Amino acid sequence: MGMESLPTELKIGRMTVSPPVVLAPMAGVTTAPYRTLCRRFGNEMPYDDPTPAPGDATTAIGGLYVNQMITARALIEGHQKMLHAAQFAEGENPRSIQLYGTDPYWIGEAVKKLVDEGQVDHIDMNLGCPVPKVTRHGGGSALPWHHHLLRDIVRAMVSNAGDIPVTLKFRIGIDDDHITMLDTGKIAEDEGAAAVALHARTAEQAYSGTARWEAIAELKQHVTSIPVLGNGDIWEASDAIAMMRETGCDGVVVGRGCLGRPWLFRELAQGLRGDDITPAPSLHGVINVMVEHLDLLTTWLGDDRGTRDFRKHTSWYLKGFPVGGAIRKEVAMMTSREDMLGVLQALPNEAFPPEAARLTRGHSHGPKRVVLPHGWLESRDDPTPPGALASSFVSGG
Repeated sequence: MGMESLPTELKIGRMTVSPPVVLAPMAGVTTAPYRTLCRRFGNEMPYDDPTPAPGDATTAIGGLYVNQMITARALIEGHQKMLHAAQFAEGENPRSIQLYGTDPYWIGEAVKKLVDEGQVDHIDMNLGCPVPKVTRHGGGSALPWHHHLLRDIVRAMVSNAGDIPVTLKFRIGIDDDHITMLDTGKIAEDEGAAAVALHARTAEQAYSGTARWEAIAELKQHVTSIPVLGNGDIWEASDAIAMMRETGCDGVVVGRGCLGRPWLFRELAQGLRGDDITPAPSLHGVINVMVEHLDLLTTWLGDDRGTRDFRKHTSWYLKGFPVGGAIRKEVAMMTSREDMLGVLQALPNEAFPPEAARLTRGHSHGPKRVVLPHGWLESRDDPTPPGALASSFVSGG
């Protein structure tokens, strides 16, 4: 893109996202409390008018914050765990959710339910999950290989969505011998999807190595009528700027980079506007954010469940700080808010280590062979859904 200014907003169907930043759906992570916290940081930036009116779901100020992956069939069949995962915070706006499934019927019915009941303002489709319990049933990053089935699924989603924008998030392919991204992007365009996002790794890579941003540039050249977003290795605002300049993509999707670093959304907004970036908080500042996050979770789930759910976040928040292993282990075993606060607030203050922003957090496994249904690679043109198991409840991704 050269050195010209970067776009400050993104159009996804009827919705405007400013800045052009999306929180990636992450199972068990992007719950309503975490989305609330990330949105709070994203909204610290002053944005140009017009500001959205209350309840205006066509404008996403501070970025778009997507709920975790929801299995389409489980949603339709009323699984309580799935129904709870699909909930939004009071006043959350716009309401964005990601669906998973392999059967056009169930995915279409899930979209219809969400739209008819006025539950969502944006729907994404998971075509990127590389975990075996998903791919072995033909879902996630395995599904695009069956391009006729994928087309049927996207058509069912769009036809049932009305004016609610539908987007697709996918990977380069299953592996380097089975690339699917260009076909997937073309299907999305043809069938009326509002945007696509590419995680610039194959399923075989999983979360290892370096994201191949050149693939985002190639997809952007191939898909010209709808926005193309890039995902992979955005740990700091400078990464988002570099990705957009190098690839020409229309926006960025942030996953692991914001784990334990929700203030990244403030930094992204500042960096993409060309403003000075607020320094990362000291350890005491990080602990204040942890307390805010913990309080949101305990309000949402209750003291015991909320504290237990928060424990996985503690290692991400503390990563890079000189906090001893004994304290980290103690925090990771806490079952009450008060005990957690007692340990955290007793820690001495430390400056934020410059290298801490880029330390890997979250998934890091791979490369590894992708587990696929029997005969999956040989039956690419078969539009038949891969079976009931593939549409049943799963939670990985």
